[in-house]
Amino acid sequence: MAEITSKYINPFTDYGFKTIFGKESNKEFLLDFLNAMLEEEIGEIQNVEYSPVEQMGVSDVERKVVFDIYCVTKSGERVIVEMQRSFQVNFKDRSLFYCTFPIREQGRRGDWDYALKAVYCISILDFELKDENVDENKYLHYVRLIEERTGKMFSDKLNFIYIEIPKFDLNVTELGTKLEKWLYLLKHLEFLERIPRNLQEK
Repeated sequence: MAEITSKYINPFTDYGFKTIFGKESNKEFLLDFLNAMLEEEIGEIQNVEYSPVEQMGVSDVERKVVFDIYCVTKSGERVIVEMQRSFQVNFKDRSLFYCTFPIREQGRRGDWDYALKAVYCISILDFELKDENVDENKYLHYVRLIEERTGKMFSDKLNFIYIEIPKFDLNVTELGTKLEKWLYLLKHLEFLERIPRNLQEK
């Protein structure tokens, strides 16, 4: 019996994800995805510079991290994009730990005023968070530092975005926004015979 092979790449493999978003030759895909995610937050991202994905600890005994994608926008925001295929017990803690690296790298020697550029950690999850602190009926979660009593933002410098792909259930005729189109492609790309007409954009 002949083995059935996919026509398109699987975005939920390390190779597939980094081929789509992590190659200089495919930077337009990363820019388009980031604008779909962040344009309302920080305006249109004109360009990003890929940064080293391997980040070392302060000392030899501290743990290093390896990001899937790490880039810096033209205006200085740091963006981590992570793909996680399987459930991880302490995934929220991992996200927090990862964000300490782009915060720390902004430190300057000498008389520094501690002004920081915002850090965004975008986690694309191929599983459900199953977390009582998030709305179980939503697939997209924005997490920020807020003042508990007023509900107002305390700082806009640390931002987490979690996308639960299994909960995204729009069919191709229901897609409206650029983000919805991206999420549909990420979820279904491996299984498509052809790209749907309303997704055939540059």
